Amino acid sequence: MFYTVECSYNDPESEAEWNAFYSQQKLPALISVAGFTTSQRFRALTSGCPVYLAIHTINDAEILSSEDYRLKGGGNFSHWQVYITDWHRRQVYITDWHRNLYEGQGLATPISFDNILLLSAKPIDFLETEQGYQGLEMHAVGLDKSPGYRVAYVLPVEMVPLFTEVSGVYIYEPLTPQLQSPDKGKP
Repeated sequence: MFYTVECSYNDPESEAEWNAFYSQQKLPALISVAGFTTSQRFRALTSGCPVYLAIHTINDAEILSSEDYRLKGGGNFSHWQVYITDWHRRQVYITDWHRNLYEGQGLATPISFDNILLLSAKPIDFLETEQGYQGLEMHAVGLDKSPGYRVAYVLPVEMVPLFTEVSGVYIYEPLTPQLQSPDKGKP
């Protein structure tokens, strides 16, 4: 099962600090939760979508309501939480926040820095039939369920120009290497 978290960050002055927190503290904390097996973070190269995306492989949906998840910061962004939820301060820097659960077998593919993640609203036939890239169909089964369906492709970075103007296609570059639990692959 894949757990995704998407958001945009709207304060250039503190964005580097936000990214350091998320990549260096939040992801390692989550990968230490029993049932989290992989975690990786991305930044959008195209517009029209949340700027940041994290993809986690988890064993099942119940992990997100577990005590271990709650104790290790799941659903909580430490001192950043106020910037998600406190509209009265007019300092809501974290917007476009979506969490989804997608059905899926196996582990999320680790995406290296010489590749990109392409998310599409529908399969891209020429990638599969002419180029030999296999898309991973993702059907939302929990949380926001928006978008409800996606197809994910891992492509070489050189292919970015082919898709920058394609409607319904979003391109992400990795911000971090994929973190893996020492228990990766264990049921």
